Amino acid sequence: MQKETFQRRLSDLRRRMGDSGIDVALLWEPDNQYYLSGFRAISYSRPIVYIIYMDKTQYIIPELEKDHAKKEAHTDELFVYHEKIQERDKDTDYIQPLNRIIDDMDANTVVGLEMNIAPAFIYQHLSQKGYELKDIGQALIDLRAVKDQDEIYWIEQASYLSDLALEASFKNLHVGMSELEFDAHGDQALLAKASELYPHIEIGFENWTCSGIERSSMPHLYSSTRRFVENDVVVHSRQIWVNNYRVENERTFLIGNPTEEQKKCLKLAIDAQRAGIEAVKPGVQARDVDIASFQVFEEAGYADYVQHRIGHGLGLTEHEEPYLRFDNDLVLEEGMVYTIEPGIYIPGVGGFRHSDTVIVTENGSRTITEYPRELQDMMF
Repeated sequence: MQKETFQRRLSDLRRRMGDSGIDVALLWEPDNQYYLSGFRAISYSRPIVYIIYMDKTQYIIPELEKDHAKKEAHTDELFVYHEKIQERDKDTDYIQPLNRIIDDMDANTVVGLEMNIAPAFIYQHLSQKGYELKDIGQALIDLRAVKDQDEIYWIEQASYLSDLALEASFKNLHVGMSELEFDAHGDQALLAKASELYPHIEIGFENWTCSGIERSSMPHLYSSTRRFVENDVVVHSRQIWVNNYRVENERTFLIGNPTEEQKKCLKLAIDAQRAGIEAVKPGVQARDVDIASFQVFEEAGYADYVQHRIGHGLGLTEHEEPYLRFDNDLVLEEGMVYTIEPGIYIPGVGGFRHSDTVIVTENGSRTITEYPRELQDMMF
């Protein structure tokens, strides 16, 4: 992304900081850091802190991330701490430079923290020093909820790869293959195409396949070595991110000769998803989307088998706010991106859930995961 993108995002955050009376923000959450600076590490077991003032930014990073941060991070100053013996006379813990920064702040400084993320001891430390603390987390949630054109572009690229991966896995589907083997066909296809289309771009993926009545009835399980058998119910979930932006694409499919109830349940999940997608448009509340889907299950007598909300926000994080829940009065806006994934999970019958990625548009919504989803498409 261009430098101007991060400058604009920082300006937007600083405006919100000013409106809340916050002088400086200390950020711990990696995706928030990336959103504002363009820098992301692989691991955060060595703490990384991004500090935003009204006129400058600073990073506290471990030495092994120094070159990476110099190349990628849009920041004014780096503070480096070390963990090798020959540097033992320098800062060896992130708390050391952080304490100096805190001690240099004016006594009347108002500090913004991601209150649901920042370490408790940091909150306590700042409080003991007498600084007024306010939450900056909601401002970041609000900023990230509405995607700009760059973000939507990368989500669309991930969507294309997800459809391609599903197609490759289904093309090679057969009884006797393991869940992991089913995944692998899609993995190979998406990585080959990504390497061809997106040179020098970071690509990532995760997926899981839950086959059989028992495993499909549990919404989240990792893929296993279990092999497909005749008359299986299978839930396959594929998540892909391109340039750090994610898409989700899931399908439930039936192998062999499913029971009439299994076909009915999958058709019901498809109808509930359609009702949810049709409810998505600017101006409606998040609750309305969840309720529209739930009513389909309720009217069919399957309400007791619903275990989760209809969907969640999607972008830099696998599950991010805002959430499409029955108790969320958030008003949807153009540019928000969601999964729509109502499901039912019935002991002795199986689990049934499609998930598609949907963008809120000016007059409604656009589903960008396009792999076929109707009942006849999901019987093999």
